[in-house]
Order: sequence, then structure tokens, then C-alpha cells
Amino acid sequence: MFLPKPKWDVDQIPDLSGKIMVVTGGNTGIGKETVKSLLTHNATVYIAGRNPQKVQEAIDDLRGETGKAACFCSSTSPIRARSRMPSEQRLDVLFNSAGLIYPAVYLVTKDGYDMQFGANVIAITAVIASTNTSPDGKARVIKTFSVGHSFVSGIDFDTIRDGPKRTKAGTMKLYSQSKFANVVLLEQGIVSVSLYPGNLKTDLQRHISKIEAALTKFTLYPAPMGALTQLYAGTMPEGANLGGQYLIPWARVGKAKKDTADPDAGRKLWEWLENATRTR
Repeated sequence: MFLPKPKWDVDQIPDLSGKIMVVTGGNTGIGKETVKSLLTHNATVYIAGRNPQKVQEAIDDLRGETGKAACFCSSTSPIRARSRMPSEQRLDVLFNSAGLIYPAVYLVTKDGYDMQFGANVIAITAVIASTNTSPDGKARVIKTFSVGHSFVSGIDFDTIRDGPKRTKAGTMKLYSQSKFANVVLLEQGIVSVSLYPGNLKTDLQRHISKIEAALTKFTLYPAPMGALTQLYAGTMPEGANLGGQYLIPWARVGKAKKDTADPDAGRKLWEWLENATRTR
């Protein structure tokens, strides 16, 4: 809730010329702040989003602020997004900033998966599959999640597809499960970093109750602060050595729930995701 002052700032980001980066949810909140810093430091940035109009509005805003333009990358369907980026371009860093928290339980993706799992987990695999990886073998996936991962143990794969069991699980459990999956997911040949960005005031709170909003109002930090940790992991040279680590605000190494370190759970999830994206 109450965090120390950051010892790292975006001014320390090196020149990113020639780097190809994707930011899911880059049209708002910490995703937009991340895109702003990446553009300022000369990266080529794709914003992956479900709403072309909102993404274009963000691109226009950021062009006005930075003098540089990001590109649109559709993610209307997380699985079908695998072909949205030019195949000749590599992927240096994927910032998975998109996320949903507590939407109505009946909402599912166009592919029939739980909406939260689709936005928070499946989209990562789809974007990685749509590109070649960094030639130095150090492509990074920076996964933003929350302390909600600690409220579940393992993944119930029967609740990912729409059906009675998923509905019975409820939106809060489904959210926590998607965040657990973010931490446990092992990307093959990828530097995978999970992080908690902090308690932030962003559009993510639009689905929470008025009571919860009132209780958390004075413990929330501004969105630019939330971008610090993921920018550190995705842009600094030392970030290439953070594979498998869990970061906490602000740009510090912390510890996630113990059972997220189970390599068998990570491999099982990766295999499930590969099968799901391959058959759609």
C-alpha cells in the first residue's frame, strides 16, 4: 500500500533505436505511459488493442506529446491476432499491459474463452506467435499482474472455456486465476518477467464496486508511477537477466506466491495455450 520512493526513473532508459516493441492495452493507463516513454527513446512501438478508434486517439495524443507515432496492432480476438504484425519484423519486447478486472461473468472472447483469461493471458501467447523473436535470443515478455494471484492455487482449465463451471467460479476467482497464470507462464526461449505495478488509479477500476473504490481511493498512485517497473524490466540492459523473476514497485525484485514457481505448472499452461492458439 505504502511504498518507498523510486530509485530509478525513465530518464535512465537508453536509446531504443531499432527496437521493436508491442504494448497491449497501450491506449490507456500504464500502457499509454509506457508507450510514451518508449517513443521518447526512439523505439518502434505497436499498440495492441480491441478498439481501433480508442487506439488511434491514443496514437494521436502521443504524437502530439512526443512528435513520434506508434502503430496499431489489432487484438479483437487474442488468438487471431497472431498474424496482425508484419512477419518480417522481430519482437524485442512485449509489454502485456492490457487487463480486465471483474467484468460481468457472462462476458467471453469471440473465441469462446473467459474474457479475463483471454485479455490477461491468451493475448500474450498470440502476440509472441505472430512475430520472430529478437536475434540476440533475449526477447522479453513483461507481464503486468496483481496480488490477486495469491488468492488461488493452480489453474482449473475447465473454467477457461465458457460453460457452467466457469460461470459458477465467478468473476473474482476467474480474475485471480488469470493473474496466477501470468506469473506461472513459462515462454520458451523468452526472457519472461512478471511484475506488480503498484496500486494505481487507472481505467482498470471501472468494474469495481463503489465501496471498493471509496476504500482504495487514498492508496492509489498515478499511472506514470505504475509504468516505472515494467519500463525498467523491458528497456534496461540488466532486464535481460531478470528471466523468471517477480518485480515489485518500484523496479525492485520481490517474491511471488511459492506455488507459481512450479515448472510443471508453467509447462502445462504453455502446452494448453499452444494447442488453443494452434487450433483457432
